[in-house]
Amino acid sequence: MLNRKVFGVVIGLSALVGASSLAHVEDVYIPLVSKGFQHQFWQAVKAGAEQGAKEHKVRITFEGPETEAMVDKQIDMLSAALAKKPQAIGIAALDSKAAIPLLRRAQAAKIPVIAFDSGVDSDIPLTTCATDNLAAAALAADKMAQAIGNAGEVGVIVHDQTSRTGIDRRDGFLNEMKSKHPNVKIVSVQYGGGDHLKSAEIAKAMIQANPNLKGIFGANEGSAEGAAIGVKESGKKLVLIGYDSGKEQKDDINSGLMAGAITQNPIGIGKCVVDSAVKALKGEKLPKKVDTGFYWYDKSNMTDPKIAAVLYD
Repeated sequence: MLNRKVFGVVIGLSALVGASSLAHVEDVYIPLVSKGFQHQFWQAVKAGAEQGAKEHKVRITFEGPETEAMVDKQIDMLSAALAKKPQAIGIAALDSKAAIPLLRRAQAAKIPVIAFDSGVDSDIPLTTCATDNLAAAALAADKMAQAIGNAGEVGVIVHDQTSRTGIDRRDGFLNEMKSKHPNVKIVSVQYGGGDHLKSAEIAKAMIQANPNLKGIFGANEGSAEGAAIGVKESGKKLVLIGYDSGKEQKDDINSGLMAGAITQNPIGIGKCVVDSAVKALKGEKLPKKVDTGFYWYDKSNMTDPKIAAVLYD
């Protein structure tokens, strides 16, 4: 298996923990506030966090709003988590700016903050456990260009334009196309909130509005699977490139509906959060970012042990 790390926002040890050891480790509580709960990706992140908690003998909770469009609800969850005076906290921010006032409160209370999956526009998090989304989306652009013969019209469906992951995956894809594949034209960039049904409707509208469309890139699990549903319902054959690796995407790749996708290492992200929080509580210095890695996968390499280890159901 891959070396799995955990991303998170760690919020402080206060009096419970000594500088060199976690004295009453069973008393250490680290809440993780996620961007969502509905996608298989987040369930895999949770599994990784639980693995880390068991290893370090600390207590965690893992929660997120029902959809990745509910920024206000996530902020309420973060506020409630801080009110419990945790030793550290992890946050996967839906909005790279909205969480900052609460993170300042955590910092003032000497609660270590660990960011995961999606960072914030602040240096308050001691580290961010995440995929290099700019590089991963650039690889997706290269694969799309290759699949459509380096020329033609392409659409992009992104989960949001407020989170770091949404911004970086969009820009990584667009910038790579512009600099390396100038004959590929991006005709539409739309935002579906990571929702399968909304993304499916966007895909169908995109196909109708652009009769020469050759491909669609879906920038997260919900976007990619929604695009696949939309393409299937439209009856048109397109090149679909996805992101993440839930069961539906793997089925679509095996059936030929989707060409391939980028997989992250969600279990590693979850574990990295808890690992990083515990290190912070011990007084260890953390790198500003932990790159948890990514891979391109398609029908040809899904059973490769290195790839299979980071695919999830």
